[in-house]
Amino acid sequence: MTDGESSKPAEGHTQFFGSQVGGESVINYSYTDLPWKLVAYDIKYFFTFAWALPWIVWPIRPCEGGHFDELSFTPDNIWCMSIHIVLFVLQLLFLILLPVAFILPVYLFLAALGLFFLVNGLLCRCLNGKTIMYESDPKYAPALAEHQHEQWVFLNGVAVGEAWLKSNINRLALTFKRPVLGIHNRTDGIIFDVIECLIQRNFGYATSDVRLAYKILKEKLYNPQYSKVVFILHSQGGVEGGLVLDWLLQELPQDLLAKLEVYTFGSAANHFNNPHRHIQSQEEEIKHPDARIPVPEVIANIPITDSPIQIKTPSLRSKPSNASDLPPEGTSHPQPLAAVANGAGASLQRTHTIPASDRVIGYVEHYAHTTDFVAIWGLLHFVTNERASPEIPRFVGRVFSRVSSRGGHQFCQHYLNGMFPLAQNEDGEFTGCAERNDFMDSAVEIAKKGTEKVNVREGLENSWAMIGLAGNPDSAIPSEVAVHGSFYGSFHGSLRGRSIHSDNEDLFDGTVKVRHLSRLWQYRNGRSPPEISQGLVRGATL
Repeated sequence: MTDGESSKPAEGHTQFFGSQVGGESVINYSYTDLPWKLVAYDIKYFFTFAWALPWIVWPIRPCEGGHFDELSFTPDNIWCMSIHIVLFVLQLLFLILLPVAFILPVYLFLAALGLFFLVNGLLCRCLNGKTIMYESDPKYAPALAEHQHEQWVFLNGVAVGEAWLKSNINRLALTFKRPVLGIHNRTDGIIFDVIECLIQRNFGYATSDVRLAYKILKEKLYNPQYSKVVFILHSQGGVEGGLVLDWLLQELPQDLLAKLEVYTFGSAANHFNNPHRHIQSQEEEIKHPDARIPVPEVIANIPITDSPIQIKTPSLRSKPSNASDLPPEGTSHPQPLAAVANGAGASLQRTHTIPASDRVIGYVEHYAHTTDFVAIWGLLHFVTNERASPEIPRFVGRVFSRVSSRGGHQFCQHYLNGMFPLAQNEDGEFTGCAERNDFMDSAVEIAKKGTEKVNVREGLENSWAMIGLAGNPDSAIPSEVAVHGSFYGSFHGSLRGRSIHSDNEDLFDGTVKVRHLSRLWQYRNGRSPPEISQGLVRGATL
């Protein structure tokens, strides 16, 4: 796709899950259950979802990301794939023959075991580098002054060696125009990586890369230079990142954690935590998931001295036109009207506090393909599963589940190419993220499975409000939608055909699309989304 190329008709659609709210119930089938019971269920569902295993590498073509794509025919990729094939065959034979090997004399059994792990280790050294931390190449995203307050960190998934990790972080750097720090989750071969994944997510076992990721994120969050730490996770990295977040939530002050944003792709995790900062906001979000009542009434009882997270939505009128625009008499809440200066002079803004934004970690988004085995076995299974539980398992964060023939699990070739494809110039060189693509232009529909229970998820209104794009051209949704009435009211046609851009390129047709709801999309090509989270450190640094 070249710069300025018009988008093709949107392919497929995207199921949207508002973030789970949380509550008092104790989940039976989640990370809090007995580890061996969880392993047994994981093995059962491994075979239940085995039909999707080919989509870990399928489709093999096209390789629209060129040398960044894991399965493109570059010398490094061919070497990596060859080693992985050898490791897969050896490890499969090892598991098949292991029960038989117990009949051997002890000295022969130990010798065979030692020989196997020696060969396996040497082969893995051919894939893994000597270090565990990598920086993206400056030619893809040099450090810029406007991004000095940000730190982007990536933690990779299964079967990724040094070459693929470098491709991953360079691809991210090119897409978002920011340097990216890569923490290497080293590979031991596909089969052994899957076994490690089972142990990590069911026993809470932290490998060296998990411990290093925790150390790095803690240092970055405490560093006053940074007001924003963006943590991107893929595949097994979702499991490891979830463990890191559990530790951070236990130890770090909440105003430091307000700096953090988390985005996952094809996550294999079985839980994701991000509690509300106040019980009042959790209770009000359960009662009013779509924020259909005046927001100052909703959060009236939250102590304003604790710096509740706030957003400001622009008013279309310079003063309230009727009494319903004013908060109830005697309500205790942040100052509702604030005069702000703009190019045309002073106007008034209403200060709203969104219950959905009152969480410890400001933003958590998950991206998945409905044919990706790892996502089905991980994220999508635990987002929708209700077995043995009065509530659905805790998997906090808004979910974009793509229903499309593209599928695939590889980070660059399938997820980034499908969701954040690259643009090219006339010479065929990649210049950054393409401004339009099928995924971002696909229609959003509220997922049905896993959303049957009432008031356990954020409503679409709250989810959209979290992006903070009311009236922003990137949102393609007029500010009237956020200021007047229900978000859903905009679907009835009164705003259809209204131009949002001055060049009339983008008309809001009443259909909510992924780009209207994705915060990560707002970072493309060096952009930055509006700031909503107002943690003390983050706000002061900004």
